[in-house]
Parts: sequence; structure tokens; C-alpha cells
Amino acid sequence: MRRVWSWTVVVLTALVLQSTIFAQITLGGAKPELVYLVTIILAFLEGPSSGALAGFFGGMAQDFLLNQPKGITALTLTLVGYAVGTMRQYITTPSPLLPVALVGGATTSGVLFYGIVNSLLGTSVGLFYLIRIAILSGVYNAVLTPFLFPVIRRVAEASRANRVFRL
Repeated sequence: MRRVWSWTVVVLTALVLQSTIFAQITLGGAKPELVYLVTIILAFLEGPSSGALAGFFGGMAQDFLLNQPKGITALTLTLVGYAVGTMRQYITTPSPLLPVALVGGATTSGVLFYGIVNSLLGTSVGLFYLIRIAILSGVYNAVLTPFLFPVIRRVAEASRANRVFRL
């Protein structure tokens, strides 16, 4: 139960920061996608099921809070969380740049997927604009990763249950 509350607080904090403070700070017209960042890091640390759950609930909260079409962000983040969590088992390098590259690439892919699905449902934006915003959002999240990854990792480690071994 402690894990559920910890991750709920992390996802909601990311959503509040994304919609208040970071909404004012843009990089070339793009703003950071903190819910994507938290979902990707959680999936990287905990696996596909935790990533998909955090993505779904974070996406639904974002859709309702920011008055976006309902379910598209939840679908996108669920798929991103599951894909990153599944890729985790194939990653063997202990490089400290791995989370940065993973967050940047997964954010770019997620924003592109969101834009494509959104355009299929009637909200059309230019393809080059979508690609530019996706790349800039990925770069923005990659820049924020070294600052937020240690905090999120510490929350993940603190929320795990202590295992007791008896001899």
C-alpha cells in the first residue's frame, strides 16, 4: 500500500509542476512532459506493469486536469510505460547516460504517437510542427532527467517492502 501512495504522490506532483511552473518555461515552444518523465523512469526502475499502471493513471489525470481529449494521453503513457519496462530486461549497460537517452527517446516517441492519434481523431497539426515539438520535448525531458532521476529512484527504493529472511 505504501508503494501505491508513494507513486500517486510522485505522479500528481509531476502533473501539478507540469501544469503550473513548467508550463511557463518553454524551450523553442515546447514544454517538458513531466508525467512522461515519471512514467518512463518508473517503468525503467520497476518494470512493465508498474510503468503501465503509472502511465494509465497519470495520463487520465492529465487528460482530466488539462481538459484534453479523454484517454489519448492515458493510452500513450500506458504503451510507453509498458514498452520501456519491457526493454529494461534487455539493457545491460550501467551507463549513467542510459536514463537520459531512454527518457529523451521514449518522450519523443510518446509525443509523436500522441500527436498522430490526436490528428486521426480530428485535431490536425502540421507534421513538421509535431516532429519539432516531439524532439524538443524529448530534449527537455532528457535535460531534466539527471536532476529528477535520483529523487524518483530514492522514492522507488523507499517504497519497496523490506524482505525478512529467516534461517
